[in-house]
Amino acid sequence: METHTQKFKVRLGLFVAVGIALFVLAIFLIGRQKNLFDPVFKLVSTFNNVSGLQVGNNIRFSGINVGTVENISIINDSTVRVDMWIRKDVQKFIKSDCSVTVGSEGLIGDRLLIITQGTSDAPLAEEGQQLSSTEPIETDAIMASLQVTAGNAEIISLELAEIMMNLNSGNGTLGRLIQDSTIAENLNQTMVNLKQSTKGLNENMEAAKDNILLKGHFKKKEREAEKAKKALEDQKEKDKREQEKKESKKE
Repeated sequence: METHTQKFKVRLGLFVAVGIALFVLAIFLIGRQKNLFDPVFKLVSTFNNVSGLQVGNNIRFSGINVGTVENISIINDSTVRVDMWIRKDVQKFIKSDCSVTVGSEGLIGDRLLIITQGTSDAPLAEEGQQLSSTEPIETDAIMASLQVTAGNAEIISLELAEIMMNLNSGNGTLGRLIQDSTIAENLNQTMVNLKQSTKGLNENMEAAKDNILLKGHFKKKEREAEKAKKALEDQKEKDKREQEKKESKKE
């Protein structure tokens, strides 16, 4: 009986020791996550809607957890005040013109505060300073917008399907053009006639050049074109000589 009692005492002692160790470890991990053992400084911001933000949620700066939400209080019917504890070693990076917005960890994760970076020439944020805020976009508003977009996409798909059905059945001008071989042949014949007309016009122009009454006019145009071409070549030659003179002077 005494041996059984001794084993029971040993087991009970081990159980209590393990329980105390786990409790201390949990306190240490939670305190480290919530910055209970690190020196902190306080910042404040106000929102119209915090979108489910809770006390104890993380605060991020440049993608790193730098603090926690210390308190959330309603100031009036349109303003909510959020008090933030920020690690003291991060204070040298947070400027007075930084802004605060409500975000989330993933699409359906916990809410958190995000401090955006400020300008390089702005002064550092001081203890208890209030930072400007950017109102969050509600998930319900995003879902409503997606529903409207999906509805519009469905309407467009139905209209495209109707257009393709009309084309395949030969309805409408474009459908008849695609399906009716007679219209296609007429279009081809029109193109052939247009080409022939263009060829005939070119032949008439050549004949007009040989005409005695118009021959002088075309000769004049040719001489003017030759003069313009020669003037351009002379100018190029002149520019080339001037460039050679400048290069010789530099040497």
